[in-house]
Amino acid sequence: MCSVFEPRTNRLIAGLPEDARQRLLPQLEGVETSQGQVLHPSGSQLGHAYFPTTAVVSLMYETKDGAPMELAVAGNEGMVGIELILGGGTTPILAVVRNAGQVLRLPAQTIREEFARAGSAMHLLLRYTVAFITQVAQTAVCNRHHSLDQRLCRWLLMSLDRVQGDELAVTQTRIANMLGVRRESVTIGAQRLQELGLIQHARGRIRVLDREGLETQACECYAVVKREHDRLLPEALEDSASSLSPTELPAEVPAAPTTILEQEDASQVMHVATLEHRVVEVSPVEAEATAEPPLRCRA
Repeated sequence: MCSVFEPRTNRLIAGLPEDARQRLLPQLEGVETSQGQVLHPSGSQLGHAYFPTTAVVSLMYETKDGAPMELAVAGNEGMVGIELILGGGTTPILAVVRNAGQVLRLPAQTIREEFARAGSAMHLLLRYTVAFITQVAQTAVCNRHHSLDQRLCRWLLMSLDRVQGDELAVTQTRIANMLGVRRESVTIGAQRLQELGLIQHARGRIRVLDREGLETQACECYAVVKREHDRLLPEALEDSASSLSPTELPAEVPAAPTTILEQEDASQVMHVATLEHRVVEVSPVEAEATAEPPLRCRA
């Protein structure tokens, strides 16, 4: 069974003026992503911009010796591929799916043409760019000046903002790679937060028990980034996520071809994966005078 994609669960798509949205909807393709999937590798030519709806994407830099670090994260508030609207066709940044889910992708030429119209869509994308730059800059400040516990709280809160529920499917090894620290340091930090009653962590899972307490323990970086996103970006379509029935989720399908670099750390394995992503074919958007139908894949 195929997924239903509601475009306006992404805040940028939701914030587009009606005329721009109608131009772009026929070009949007729904894509089901898996954890570790690479949307675009470092240095590659960007062929698409991606607008996450339920997926969360990490924007990372990997050093020559293979050490990764997360620079920013994109979820349903934004997009992956701002380089396309700023005149860059390539980027040294690696875009990797952190949390599996759905994204909408738009051909590079299409988003360039819409941006070149210099209308409301251009101003919206520029506002998102400001918010994105703020996130990257604040991440650099946080990594340099704040404690691991504060950075861990910031990372958990930013992750929680982009998923449904209070639980994150993530290993401590993966968090360590995102923060650029040793796994043992994350283990100690997570244990301290658990002792404070803020989280409950088990193998591959972290559940947030006290969000307000987590915000109190975090540094100011989380609040700065969230305030800028809320100030600059529109809200997503209200309650749109609740309109998706569990029966509309895709059936399990064979995995896509994978090239995996495995780094064993104690009892855990970190996968830095390059996968060929699976594109769900999308039917043309039907023109309706009173309603904007969700995107559906074709059987």
